[in-house]
Amino acid sequence: MTSSVMVALRIAAPPQRVFDAFTQEIALWWTPNGVFAFTPRGPGRLAFEPGVGGRFTETLDNGHVFEIGRITAWSPPAHLAFSWRQATFAEGQMTHVDVRFEPVGDETRVTLEHRGWDTVPAEHVARHGFPDGVFLTRHGEWWRALLAALRGRLGAP
Repeated sequence: MTSSVMVALRIAAPPQRVFDAFTQEIALWWTPNGVFAFTPRGPGRLAFEPGVGGRFTETLDNGHVFEIGRITAWSPPAHLAFSWRQATFAEGQMTHVDVRFEPVGDETRVTLEHRGWDTVPAEHVARHGFPDGVFLTRHGEWWRALLAALRGRLGAP
């Protein structure tokens, strides 16, 4: 079994607009979190390279580009998935983010699952020594705040 978090919320915009904002405007709505930083030198500017195999990157102020992961599914406007690792992860420590954009009337339900945390031991710096339940709860809260920031970017309440 894999350790994962799942969050969902609705955004008052069509799926294509929400998908585009998630992928093309991530640097404008993403709120860095010191607890869950990608690198000890961050935060930087996030970006996706479109299409399967494209990179998910963070560019630091010094110009260094850290590859967070690779896109594993790119099906606008319905589905995006990508691998996710932090700079301190060892070989074999990799998580995966899966995002679905589903029309619900005039809105889009965004459902995000971040799984694979069982590959990262509790004592790892990325997990801050939190027991599994506490870590996953905190990480889920952060994803919920990020999706709320995306909703705010689109002018939705």
